[in-house]
Amino acid sequence: MTGATARNVANVVLISAGVAAAYVVVTTPPLRRLALRGTQWWLGATVPGYLLYLTSRAWTESARARPVRS
Repeated sequence: MTGATARNVANVVLISAGVAAAYVVVTTPPLRRLALRGTQWWLGATVPGYLLYLTSRAWTESARARPVRS
């Protein structure tokens, strides 16, 4: 078996496992609620942090640009 074939087989196995896990989560109400709650928590924590990072970076970048004196 070549390296490319092994990679393809591994990708198919991982995709199949992901689809099977998604099916189980979607069809089981307690797991679905847990997944939705986890997604809400993750988005609630990462999006504001990312926006704060971008604001801080923009503030820092704007301080570097100084007008050129002639």
